[in-house]
Parts: sequence; C-alpha cells; structure tokens
Amino acid sequence: MEINHFIGVDVSKGTLDFSLAQLGKVVYHLRVPNSNTGIVSFIKEIKENFNVDLSFTIFCMEHNGIYNNILLSFLKKLKTNIWVESALQIKQSQGMMRGKNDKVDSGRIAMYAYRYQENYIPWNPPREVIIQIKQLLAIRSRVVEAIKQLSTPIGKDAEIFFAKGDLKLSRKCCDCSIKAMKKDVKAIEKQIKDLIQSDTYLNNLLKIITSVDGIGLMIATTIIVTTNEFKNFSCAKKFACYSGVVPFEHSSGSSIKKRPRVSHLANKTVKKMIHLATLTGIRKNGEFRDYYERKKAEGKHTMSVLNAIRNKLILRIFACVRDNRLFEKKHQILLA
Repeated sequence: MEINHFIGVDVSKGTLDFSLAQLGKVVYHLRVPNSNTGIVSFIKEIKENFNVDLSFTIFCMEHNGIYNNILLSFLKKLKTNIWVESALQIKQSQGMMRGKNDKVDSGRIAMYAYRYQENYIPWNPPREVIIQIKQLLAIRSRVVEAIKQLSTPIGKDAEIFFAKGDLKLSRKCCDCSIKAMKKDVKAIEKQIKDLIQSDTYLNNLLKIITSVDGIGLMIATTIIVTTNEFKNFSCAKKFACYSGVVPFEHSSGSSIKKRPRVSHLANKTVKKMIHLATLTGIRKNGEFRDYYERKKAEGKHTMSVLNAIRNKLILRIFACVRDNRLFEKKHQILLA
C-alpha cells in the first residue's frame, strides 16, 4: 500500500497538535481541542486544502495512555491507518535535538512516520473486556501500593525507633485501613477472574498460562493484557526482550568488554511479575529448584541463573499458547 500523507499527532489532556507531512516535508499544522469536534475540524481542513485520502494516510502518535482514547476511537471508526509508537523510540530516532513544544513534537512524529514507514505496525485495538481488566489491574496496583505505604512504618524494624505505646497506637490506627484494603484487593481479583471466566477465549488462555509452574492469576492476567491476548506479541524472544530479561553484549574492540547485561529499557511491571514467578519456582521442590542449585554449584552468578529461569518461563508460556495446550512435564525439553 502506497502512503501519500503522514500525520503526526502530539496528544495532551486538552489539545491535539496535528502536523501533516507530504513528500518528506511538514506542510501544515493545526492545534484543536482533544474532542471529536476538534478532530472533525482538522480532517475537514486537510481534505479541502490538501486533497487527503484517509485510506492512503497514516496517523502516528506516541503512547499517551487514556489521553489517546478519543482520537483512537474516532480514527478506528474511519478505518484509517493508525500507528501508536513508543515515545522513546521516536525520540532516539531523531538524533540530537534542541528545544521542543507541541507543534515541533507533532512535526517530528510526522517525519518519523515518513522516514520509517517500512516499520509501520498497524494499531491493534484491544477488546472491551481487555480494557476493563486493564483498568482493574491499575486500581489493584494502586491499592497494593497504599497497603505497602501504610505497612512500612509499622513493620518489625519500627520497634527499634518507636516507644511501645506509640507503636501500638500507630498499628491500631492503620490496622483497620490495611484490613479493608486487603479485602478490596481480593474483591478486585475476583472481578478480574469473573471477567475472564465470562469470556470463553480468555478463560482458555488463562488455563493454559497458569498450567506453567509458578504462574498464578495476576501474573497470567498481566501477560494477557500486556500482549493484547498475544496479538501484539507472537514471538517469545521479542516479549522476553520487552520484559527486560534478555542479556545484551557490551564490547568494543579489545578495550571495552563488559559482562552481558539486561537492558533497563523494559516493561518493569511485567519484569517484576515474571521475577516473582521465578522465585516461586525455585522455592518449591522441582526442576527449577534443581536447576538453580546446580548452576549455583557451578559458580554461576545468582541473577544470571534467575534470569535464565525467567526466559524459560516466557518460552514455555508462548509455546503452550501457540500450540493451544496445557503445559505438561512430559512435553518439556530438559533444562540444560
């Protein structure tokens, strides 16, 4: 498909900055309210003044969370080409830059789409049930963080720094709140489970993922939402890289030689979840624990061994999803 126009959009809470690139040059800019009315006014302008055919146009924007929702919903109805790209990816592709504002940023996004159009990946909208689960996961995360904040100053270590009477009072004040929030967490998890069980495909996907040792409801749900039901990620190695568990070499000639390290450019939430699954796997008797102890006895670094297990978990999950089957030990390849 030949693309004739590239539109970069800088999205903010209240406004949308549109820049139109044609023949490798930004030829038009317009700022409109972040609303359906604003989007309609921009599309009307470019159709009248630049003879834009939306079927041969790409709208490119950065991941901006909920601020993108109005624009994405509108463009989805128009069935035009949508490209939602990582802000860091766009920034690093620009080289050295000086200064920024919304107008400049939208122009840079438009030129990014023009220069790298061969890398265009169509936006794959999540289903409504995935959006609902994602919102519940976000709320759960906030409640868990609040529990952590309330629990920290009244932990066992606090006994050293507080008088007994003060410590007892602090615990009494927070106990009810902590108990109530823990009930909220359980209620949220039940809502998530009910939503998944109400959807045949998701319920089957959950059973497959949780059949892998160490993977529970919340870890499986996070993976399902992050991969958009494995539509955005079909390759286990790419997802492992995205999750920050793939080590990369750092060397240059004979003067610079560092031990391979994982990149800090990763989805930290997924990485944390996979790490928790790994710790669960090595705590109980089984192959992961045997593998961990064997590699430690060989002198391997602890984090290197844990990272290897994290990779194995991801590979197993993707293999089972690909083959649409539950994980069975008799099917596994023996750990090296």
